[in-house]
Amino acid sequence: MTREGKAMMMDWEDYRKQLLATIQQIGQASPDIVRGYRTIADGAAKIGKLEPKVRELISLAVAVTARCDGCIVTHVDAAVRHGATKDEVIEALGVAISVNAGAALVYSARTLDAFASRTSAAVEK
Repeated sequence: MTREGKAMMMDWEDYRKQLLATIQQIGQASPDIVRGYRTIADGAAKIGKLEPKVRELISLAVAVTARCDGCIVTHVDAAVRHGATKDEVIEALGVAISVNAGAALVYSARTLDAFASRTSAAVEK
């Protein structure tokens, strides 16, 4: 697969279409599931304090930390529709990367704390 002479890992447009079709099947089988999701998603947007492009850039950072390809393809599409540039997407991804590294550091400290707690409890017995 190539686009503009560059190798691509995945055909994201085909994936986006497939994802929408599959979600439509879920909605037909259980409309309440999709309706419930839409209520949550639409409710956040109704606050209206953030511009749609900013919400989509945040969504991309969250999608990366959640490792959700469907979220990525959906929010890339929405970010582009709301005028996000490549540099803005890269900046949002930089935030996701820094938070993931920070989260790993914090949870490493928690792991050592749990280890210390467990090994000191074993020594006390």
